[in-house]
Amino acid sequence: MAGGRRQAPPREDVLAAAMEMIAERGLEKLTMAALGREVGMSSGHLLYYFGSKDELLLRTLEWSEGRLGAERGRLLTRTAPALERLDAYVDLYVPDGHRDPHWTLWLEVWNRSQNADAEARERQAAIEGAWHRDLVALLAEGISRGEFRRVDPDRFAARLRALLDGFSIHVAIGLRGTDRAQILRHVREFLADGLLADA
Repeated sequence: MAGGRRQAPPREDVLAAAMEMIAERGLEKLTMAALGREVGMSSGHLLYYFGSKDELLLRTLEWSEGRLGAERGRLLTRTAPALERLDAYVDLYVPDGHRDPHWTLWLEVWNRSQNADAEARERQAAIEGAWHRDLVALLAEGISRGEFRRVDPDRFAARLRALLDGFSIHVAIGLRGTDRAQILRHVREFLADGLLADA
C-alpha cells in the first residue's frame, strides 16, 4: 500500500550488512545507528530485533559461520586424499590477513564472552564444536586409510586447533613477522611432524 509503513529487511540481510560493514570500515564503525542507516531501520528497531550489540555480533558470527560451515562441508566431503582436505581445512581456518572481517568479529565476540551469559557461551561452544568435530572426523578417516600415523584424533585436533587459533590471532591483529604464508608453513611443518612421520 502506497505510503504504508516500510517493511524491515529480512534478518539475514541485516547480518550480511553488518559483516560487510566490518569488512569495509572495521568493527569500531559498526554501531546500531550506522547499521540502521545502512539497512534503512532505526537503531531502536535494531535493538528490538537483537536486544543488544552483543547479540547482534553473536548472530552475525553465527550467520558467517553458517556460510563457512557449508564451505567447509564441501571441501571435506570431496574425493581427495585426507592430507589435501586437511590443507583445505587449515586454509579456510587461517585469516586472509590483518583485519580479516570474520576473525575481527570472532576476536570481539571472544572478548565480550567474559561477561556473556550461559546461553551465549553455549552458542559460541557450538560454533567451536562444529570445527572440532569436522577435524576429528577427517583425522580419523586419514588414520583408518593409513594416510596418517595412529594418533588420538580428538587430542590431536584439540592441539592443532589451539595452534591455529594462536597463529590466526597473530595474523588477524597484524603482529609483525607473522604473515599468512609464514603461518601456513609452520602449520604444515607441525602436520608433517605429527601426522606424516613414521610411527
